[in-house]
Amino acid sequence: MKLSEVTLSHHYADLGDAFGTRIEPTPFQHPKLIHVNPAVLQLLGINKSEAQNPDWAQLGCGQKLFPGSRPFAMKYTGHQFGVYNPDLGDGRALLLGELENGGRRWELHLKGAGKTPYSRFGDGRAVLRSTIREYLAGEALTGLGIRSTRALSIVGSDEPVVREQIESGAMLIRVAETHVRFGHFEYFFYTKQLQALQQLIDFICRRFVTDATELPVGDQAEALLRFTTRRSAELVAGWQAVGFAHGVLNTDNMSIIGDTFDYGPYGFLDDYEPTFICNHSDHTGRYAFEQQPGVVLWNLNALAHAFSAFVSVEALRDCLEEFQPQLIDAYAAQMRRKLGLQTAEDGDQALCADLLQLLTDASADYTLFFRALAHYRGERPPAALRELMPPAQHDALERWLDHYDQRLAREHSDSRERNRAMLAANPKFVLRNYLAQKVIDAAAEGDYRPLQTMIELLQKPYDEHPQHETWAVAPPESGKHMPVSCSS
Repeated sequence: MKLSEVTLSHHYADLGDAFGTRIEPTPFQHPKLIHVNPAVLQLLGINKSEAQNPDWAQLGCGQKLFPGSRPFAMKYTGHQFGVYNPDLGDGRALLLGELENGGRRWELHLKGAGKTPYSRFGDGRAVLRSTIREYLAGEALTGLGIRSTRALSIVGSDEPVVREQIESGAMLIRVAETHVRFGHFEYFFYTKQLQALQQLIDFICRRFVTDATELPVGDQAEALLRFTTRRSAELVAGWQAVGFAHGVLNTDNMSIIGDTFDYGPYGFLDDYEPTFICNHSDHTGRYAFEQQPGVVLWNLNALAHAFSAFVSVEALRDCLEEFQPQLIDAYAAQMRRKLGLQTAEDGDQALCADLLQLLTDASADYTLFFRALAHYRGERPPAALRELMPPAQHDALERWLDHYDQRLAREHSDSRERNRAMLAANPKFVLRNYLAQKVIDAAAEGDYRPLQTMIELLQKPYDEHPQHETWAVAPPESGKHMPVSCSS
């Protein structure tokens, strides 16, 4: 499909005025195209060659609209740092419409599009820094096999935007199957708009929980909660396995279909640090890396409360009790893949826990250690693994490897096949914060080559890419614990 053939529909906006406000974007006066994502073009059914179309500069900043587009600011609420906030909604983004391809419907969401009725005291803008971070993060998680929103394009400008300092404005077009958050359901529940709440439950079930389509609303809500609980358990298991910290898991940042959603002060682990806090505004550590499973369950409880108008407390509790075993099963399966284990044994959890404790004690780089382990074939001394740890931890490493060797021996697995499988489960490249900043700094000077390189690496993070070894090394000390705020 050519770009000129794109026409958007509006299933969500057509739900009615209770769901948001129709409003036009505030475009940049002098937009400049920074990047179009060919992989997302393909997802949408648009020819990759259309990445060179000059119309993107205008389409990507709202200066020109896709045919059929009716921009719509979605209304929702949510719990932020555990406190309910009724004054939320699309304060700087607009749902442009939806595009169907291959039986899947994708929503296009213009972020940084200016003020809306839900902007409160904000300016409705996004900055180049935060836009690039979100653009890269969607590709990073997708490349790692974790569900995520993605982005189609970045358009920059010379328009100044004030955050902690004056920065240049930018917009991106975010792409997701739905932008409905836990907070959408909370909004209708707390404002007692139960008919609209029922309408939204039915709308989401018709798209994603089709077995519940013709059921009464109570059964639909219960089926949806089970669906969201399972998808959320799988999602956070993926985060924990790859070492990803979201940073601000408010209920308005939780997707009803279990996508990674609303990238702000996120971070991938460098040294393995369970207490890692990537958001410098998170003074209590509510959203620390090790807290994410518990916070996601807390958020699911908030969603369940929004369904309590239609579902009994007993049924809601039964749904939520599925989260922990689903999380444990999903995480265990992913860690077995990372360790190259083909079968499950009772002692696997202890083997994994002992390794994570070793990595914690050694302040070892999480990604580099598992990548090196993927090359391990029982050699002594294990030079590549030792290099990643201080000498004081070498004896502990040897003891763990002895147990690991014994576990592998019981499977009688072929070392070459195991190594090949482990290389496909342990990435060489992750989106470290210092690398993201390197891309941002270059882009601010008008050099978009590092952005293109980073995207290519993140889309295939398990490949060797020998020409880009410098992108796979541990960060310098100055690159660790970089302060990242919600404005990021």
